[in-house]
Amino acid sequence: MSTIPACPQCGQENTYQDGDNYVCADCAHEWPMVAAAAADDEDEAVVKDANGTVLKDGDAVVLIKDLKVKGSSTTLKMGTKVKSIRLVGGDHEVDCKMDVGNYMLKACFLRKA
Repeated sequence: MSTIPACPQCGQENTYQDGDNYVCADCAHEWPMVAAAAADDEDEAVVKDANGTVLKDGDAVVLIKDLKVKGSSTTLKMGTKVKSIRLVGGDHEVDCKMDVGNYMLKACFLRKA
């Protein structure tokens, strides 16, 4: 009995191995032999602070420099402690609540408290 799977696109059993891929002779669909890693493992990005310490949801952090808020005259001062951060995807990895409002910050301007 053959261990080569049926084509995922058309469902036909007429498939063969070609290098690191399987190929369907009927519809010419190609797919890798090795299954892709689980999506959960790829989605979990490691967020590190300015010192290289890994950050997690709920951590407390401290600003390492003054940050001007774009579109406002507000400045977030160096040394301000932020409690209970939340990690999000994108360019600004940290979502937090401060006394002056809610902000999204880059992890490179923070250190773990």
